[in-house]
Amino acid sequence: MFQVNENFVKLPQSYLFSDIAKRVAAYTQANPDKSIIRLGIGDVTRPLAPAVVEAMKKACDEMGVEATFRGYGPEQGYDFLREAIVTHDYRARGIDISADEIFVSDGAKSDTGNIGDIFGKDNVVAVCDPVYPVYVDTNAMAGRAGNLTAEGKWDNLVYMPCTEENGFAPAIPAKKADMIYLCFPNNPTGASITYEGLQKWVDYALANGSVILYDSAYEAFITEDIPHSIFEIDGAKQCAIEFRSFSKTAGFTGTRCGYTVVPKELTCNGVSLNALWNRRQTTKFNGVPYIVQRGAEAVYSPEGQAQIQETIAYYLHNAKVIREGLAAAGFTVYGGVNAPYIWLKTPHCLTSWAFFDELINKAGVVGTPGSGFGPSGEGYFRLTSFGSYENSVAAIERIKAAF
Repeated sequence: MFQVNENFVKLPQSYLFSDIAKRVAAYTQANPDKSIIRLGIGDVTRPLAPAVVEAMKKACDEMGVEATFRGYGPEQGYDFLREAIVTHDYRARGIDISADEIFVSDGAKSDTGNIGDIFGKDNVVAVCDPVYPVYVDTNAMAGRAGNLTAEGKWDNLVYMPCTEENGFAPAIPAKKADMIYLCFPNNPTGASITYEGLQKWVDYALANGSVILYDSAYEAFITEDIPHSIFEIDGAKQCAIEFRSFSKTAGFTGTRCGYTVVPKELTCNGVSLNALWNRRQTTKFNGVPYIVQRGAEAVYSPEGQAQIQETIAYYLHNAKVIREGLAAAGFTVYGGVNAPYIWLKTPHCLTSWAFFDELINKAGVVGTPGSGFGPSGEGYFRLTSFGSYENSVAAIERIKAAF
């Protein structure tokens, strides 16, 4: 008889945001007359920039003409987009990255999960706690996480607690880690990292033969003098892979486009990780549609940049409204400065899921329980600034009235 991947059986029955969707659906069915404001899942609400839409329309027209029609494209991404990424996201910051180190994909979620394909099963994996669930679940699927304990931790993972006491900044692990997932600005806490702080991680990775898997999907929201890319740090090209996305930056959550940077200097026992990732992508991935990549290219046009910055400013203003409104209501609040996420302590020592229930029942507002991001997230809660300004204001007024 055939066998299944037993690692999938070890996983919790459903993904965090699936659980939230089920609870919201049950509440809506029981309370059809009550409106809900969703500040939970990190989906955006602002439309694609006009420059992006026009570029995609033009690309659609090209696909309808024999002379300009395109079939299968390069799995690594079209040169026009890879060169635009290099020019605007890296060379503009003095970072030497080449186009053949860029791999265009359908988003950072896919790549942060799929990157494990090129790493051995016996690698020791370190994750922040709380953490974006994809890092943990995909390593569990691959058999690197071990077994889930009664405390909600995988016994083969190295957890790096990010708590109020340490400013939500992970400490270098006492146990040697081979694969280290870092996300800054951070999801879910909204915390950031300094140049000095990131240099310590690069130094650790170089000294221990580790690889840093650096998720910088939210770098466009940075407002302070902190790193936008790990490749701003000396030595990072020998020990790091970086993931980025157009989802939150340019509204591509439904359109789907992102990219991963795998430096050619990054090797393991003489084996190029750039070559391995290229081999993986050419085997398992058919590339991002031409129309979508033309839209992503337009993000870097002068018009696109101006329009994108307006959208980012809109979400950051929402974050300020939520952060300051919660603080005025007596909540202890973090994040929302260099990131679109607000991280708050639950009141009255409520558990994260208990606060979820109170919030939706008393205020009709949906957020994300901190415990869903890991054991150290218990007693915290995440709200996002990706809703409309009107809903952000209304949500805060409801929360003030309820709590």
